[in-house]
Amino acid sequence: TGQEKGKETGTLMANAITIFRMAAGLVLLFCPAFSPVFYVFYIMAGLSDMLDGFVARKTNTAGRFGARLDTTADYEFVIVCLIKLLPVIRIPIWLYVWIGIIALIKVINIISGFAVQKTFMAVHSTMNKATGLLLFLLPLTIPVFPLKYFAIVVCAAATYAAIQEGHLIRRGELTGKEGYG
Repeated sequence: TGQEKGKETGTLMANAITIFRMAAGLVLLFCPAFSPVFYVFYIMAGLSDMLDGFVARKTNTAGRFGARLDTTADYEFVIVCLIKLLPVIRIPIWLYVWIGIIALIKVINIISGFAVQKTFMAVHSTMNKATGLLLFLLPLTIPVFPLKYFAIVVCAAATYAAIQEGHLIRRGELTGKEGYG
């Protein structure tokens, strides 16, 4: 039917945008950090991250596969950015420790998700999305502000989001708004 074709098209569009983000992330591996071409692909990847979810929601085609693909693209983008940016920015030890604590909380959340929900899950909460936006903005601020100032804001938000995510997972309080990935 026409409605089924519309859903298929919406799903294909949203997933194609996510795959584009993954490709843009891979291109970043070959761009000098903080160069104009780096920023072009970096911003395209960030905008496509917002666009894929918007398309999926507007076409009523958001689903588990798309959410998992989105989460995979998010992880890929973060890993690529770490590979590109860590060698060229000076990070204080306290920031590495804080990031390690956040990572430990996230690992505990993944294990809890398996234990409680019997599946891999990524929580797409409002706080996780806000943290993602702040993290996305971080490399754009480095040429203007010292890293430590904006990093405190990002890490505070990420810590809160990770703790909230663990609470939602362990209590089984995930709703359609937070979503499963």
